[in-house]
Order: sequence, then structure tokens, then C-alpha cells
Amino acid sequence: MKNTKNCNIPVYLNNAATSFPKSPGIGEEVAAFFKKIPKHPGRAGTTSEDTLSLCRKELAHLLKTEDPSRLVLCKNATEALNIAVLGIGLKGEVVITTAMEHNSVLRPLYLLEKKGVIRLEIVPCDAEGRVIKEQWEKRIDEFSPKLVVLNQASNVTGAVNNIEELLKYAKEKESITLLDASQSIGLFDMDVSRIAADMIAFTGHKYLLGPSGTGGLYIKEGIEVEPVFVGGTGIRSDLKEMPPEMPLRLEPGTPPVPAFAGLLHSLKWQKENPVSLEKMANLTRDLEQGLIKKGTEVIEVAGERTFIVSCRLPGWDLKEVGYVLERSFGIICRTGLHCAPLIHEYIGTAPAGSIRFSISRFTTREEIDYTLDVIGELVNADH
Repeated sequence: MKNTKNCNIPVYLNNAATSFPKSPGIGEEVAAFFKKIPKHPGRAGTTSEDTLSLCRKELAHLLKTEDPSRLVLCKNATEALNIAVLGIGLKGEVVITTAMEHNSVLRPLYLLEKKGVIRLEIVPCDAEGRVIKEQWEKRIDEFSPKLVVLNQASNVTGAVNNIEELLKYAKEKESITLLDASQSIGLFDMDVSRIAADMIAFTGHKYLLGPSGTGGLYIKEGIEVEPVFVGGTGIRSDLKEMPPEMPLRLEPGTPPVPAFAGLLHSLKWQKENPVSLEKMANLTRDLEQGLIKKGTEVIEVAGERTFIVSCRLPGWDLKEVGYVLERSFGIICRTGLHCAPLIHEYIGTAPAGSIRFSISRFTTREEIDYTLDVIGELVNADH
């Protein structure tokens, strides 16, 4: 193996799950909250600066909307997707989604299907993990769905959909459109005036570099979502139902203010330190080509993509190779179905799944070279 003195061990290549490292200084920002007297933003009795409102404004800026009240702060994308799917008022209609979706989309829809609330139609994807445009349009034409749910970028292959084209077609057919931007927000430009998305769900702990326990749901003006969770709001306590004002209507309970302080810190830091997509793309391409040369079975992705490479090692069990990579070589990646079970039938990795390497803005050339050297050893190992 090559000299690894310039490579920091462990090597973290699981950023599609959660990012590491986070933005510099985020730990101190979060820790500072636990040294202060608790105050409750949005509740009566405090005149302190509202961390949640500031975070909401930064997220609104990121999505290029001038109305921060349309941003509902959530614990994660899963909560955001459940609020959107369960709160939109589905009653006997068709919902269309795709084979590339995460279980955070699929399981709420399966639940409604099981209860007889919806008819679910799933559009296939191609061998790279992108939605097949012709099949998408055919299903929409045939079923006139009330709701369509689409993932912008696959968390298994990194393939990016043409969301402007796909969502525009659905809107022209009068469907409500829900975009899952968990794998793309923080990487790609997001403009709600240009994207025909009525709702956008996202998480804060991936490429936004924020803490776990943060996320959000953008809801376009005119789209009505009923509360899925109800409870205390600190104001309008005389009402038997949740207050009508957004975003309070969909944000019951005590919020995780320290976590959102961390997200706010990261959003500001990223604005001052723009990510180099070119660097990340070059490293991803080199990782992909290097894995091919080492003899792995790579899911090759052309065109627009995120910074993920999925592969399989001939002769190796997925769980075994993940264990060996981490315990013996300090390389942290992800193996299995990646919470997106349907896509593997189309990309040729069913039923077990794939090894997924996902880089971040902090990934180095030395880490990629080291990983490729280790993979080369494993491919040639007698085990």
C-alpha cells in the first residue's frame, strides 16, 4: 500500500447518510446554548433574538423565497415528508412516486395504501437510477394523480433527475408536487420560483452540514396542509385547534433550539465559504474510475450527479466488506439497501444492495487514493 502519512485515518465516506466533519465552530455554537438560561423563541415572556426565525430566514434565502413563514422547521426530512403526505388531505386519489425513493417517502405512502386511502403507482427508473421520463408522463396522463412525490437525487447512485421538466409536467396536469431534496440541498441551486414544486422536504444534517435533529418543509402559498401533530404552541392557547398562522400551525411542541442554532451557524458559514462542486466532481469521477480499474462492479453514472459512487466487490459479502473496511482500514462507508429498496432491482444490485462511498467538501485526494489502494487489496485478497 502507498504511503498514507498525508491521509487522516479514519476516512469518512458516508456523507450521504450524514455529513462529517461539520462546519467549523458548530460544536461551540451548540454548546453555548446549554450555558444560558432557557428561553423559548416565539413564546410570550422573552425578548431574546429568535434563533428559529433567523434560521428560517437563512433557509428562505437558500430556497430563494421572500416569505420565511412558508418554511416549517422539522426534526428531519422524514418528519417533513410525513407532514406533507399525511397532511395534504388524500381521500381515494392516486399518488405517483418512483422506484428511486427513500423509505421516508415509500412507507407513509404504503401506510395510506394499506388503509385504502390512496392508490399508489410507482414509476420505474433506469440503470443509473434516474426516473424514466416517458414512464413518468405516461402514468400521470393515465391516472391524473392528486399528488406526485419525486426525489431530486438518488441516495444510492447519485443520479440527478431533471426536476424542472418532470415537476412542470405534473403541475400542468394539476397534480400537487412534493420534492425530496434531502440529497441535493446544500449542493445545487434551489429556486422555488423556477422549480414547479408545491412542497420541498429536506434535512439539515447532510450537505447543509448541520446537526442531526434539523430539517424543514417548504410549502408554497396556496397549498393547504392539515396538522399531523398537534399540541402546545405557547400562543393562541385558547383555541381548541392549532392556530391558523404559518408556520406555527405545523410546529407544535418545544423546538430543538440548540440544534437549529447549529444549523444557522452552518448556513452562514457556507454562505461565506461556497462549496467547490468542481473539486467534488473530480474526486467522485476519480473514485469511480479507480474502483473500475481495481476490479469492482461499479454503478456508472453519466450526466448530472451528486458525489456518490456505488459498487460491489466480487466474492465479498456486503456486511463483511463494510466491517473489514472500517475495522481493519479505518474507512467508513455504507453497505446494504440504503433505505431505498426498490431502486436496486433496476440498477442490478438486488437483493443485497451495494457498497456506497459518498464524499463531502472536506474529502481529500489522499483519502480517495488510500481508499482505492485498500479496495485493490481486498479485490485481490484470498478470504
